[in-house]
Amino acid sequence: MRGVAALLLCGALAGCAMAAAQELPVADPPHSTAAPATPKGVRTGLRQLGQGLASWYGAAFQGKRTASGEPFDMHDLTAAHPWLPFGTLVEVRSLVNGRTVTVRINDRGPFSGRRVIDLSRAAAQKLGLLGRGTKPVEIRIADAAERSADPRP
Repeated sequence: MRGVAALLLCGALAGCAMAAAQELPVADPPHSTAAPATPKGVRTGLRQLGQGLASWYGAAFQGKRTASGEPFDMHDLTAAHPWLPFGTLVEVRSLVNGRTVTVRINDRGPFSGRRVIDLSRAAAQKLGLLGRGTKPVEIRIADAAERSADPRP
């Protein structure tokens, strides 16, 4: 009797194991019809980074190391941005006078308020920013043609 019970128990367990090994159908993930979120001020497809205030820094930082490790030169067309990769070329356009300048990102900042970029003195001068402290600007990734240009004065 014990032998028959053991056989029945083994058969039942083997049947459970086979059922567990079967593949179950997988449902497709839900499909969203909503448009992807776009951060305010960023137009997709145009490589535009947004608008805000530009500030500048100069003589007090001359020769000091930037976040990228290179010495700061206020006469170069460079800038600080919070997250763009070092070496990225950015076109900065003044929303006051329409002037533009292409700068190379080599530092981190600015770290205050609505400021979106911190320019070297040379870049600020080209935008007509000197003496004003800050100016509203629009920034975007530079076009391929501008990328090959040396962003030095």
